[in-house]
Amino acid sequence: MMKYLKLLRVEQWVKNLFVFAPLFFSGNVTNYDLLAESIFAFVIFSLIASSVYIINDYSDVESDRKHPEKKDRPLASGAISKSTAIIILLILLILCVGGIFFGQPYFSQNMWKFATIIAFYFLMNLAYTFKLKHVAIIDVTIIASGFVLRVLAGGYATGIYISQWAILLTFILALVLAIGKRRGELINAQISGKTRRALDGYNVQFADIALSISCTLAIVCYLMFTLSPEVQKRFHPRVFYTVIFVVFAFLRYLQQTLVYNRTESPTKVIYKDRYIQVTMVLWIVAFLLQIYFK
Repeated sequence: MMKYLKLLRVEQWVKNLFVFAPLFFSGNVTNYDLLAESIFAFVIFSLIASSVYIINDYSDVESDRKHPEKKDRPLASGAISKSTAIIILLILLILCVGGIFFGQPYFSQNMWKFATIIAFYFLMNLAYTFKLKHVAIIDVTIIASGFVLRVLAGGYATGIYISQWAILLTFILALVLAIGKRRGELINAQISGKTRRALDGYNVQFADIALSISCTLAIVCYLMFTLSPEVQKRFHPRVFYTVIFVVFAFLRYLQQTLVYNRTESPTKVIYKDRYIQVTMVLWIVAFLLQIYFK
């Protein structure tokens, strides 16, 4: 069973929690109809994301076998055959399409917009897998856009409006993590002496500058988000003070990246760094108090 969960990369589903962002920030978590629609969006997005991971592993199976960590992936290690992976891929796609088709009458009138987002995410990642992941800057832009699509999917599935600042903040936040991951790969390449096409067009100095700029933009976007009239009206003006948690989280991430060279994938950062975990919990609690206990 574990090998199939690894093939689906279930641990990466944490990224799909972004579909709940519109529900959370609108203060409608206790609205069970909207909550059901958000859960539906999360499940569908997880299915389509896992199908993309399978396609990526299938196309990279030979190079993954030479990688110190990726060689343990189910396809690269031979734990799961290519034919079995294709069958699982088809099942996931059928479940995804069937879920949208049969679920449409019971959910928001924006469900077909949601379906468009899912289709665009799939096609965008196909292009990324077979070509664009080897094009510097475009690769991290696509990764960041994937998070924006998650937020939009949550908004369309529930019919909840998403502000422009929220979309921009999501994009910049994801861009920070994507650039940080590339920097980590560059550091590992320097140590091992092995590089790959995805790192062409990058070096550590460029990654450091891009990371610093992106972190600055993310903090500014969050600050503007909290000061926007709609957010000030919806929440308490004290929501502005939650920027403290955001600044600390970014500083901690930069410390891990630039000082300790512990740059890892976004999910590993969330799973392993206690400081960032505590900061995220405090930030969520602060927002819950602002939204539900004004």
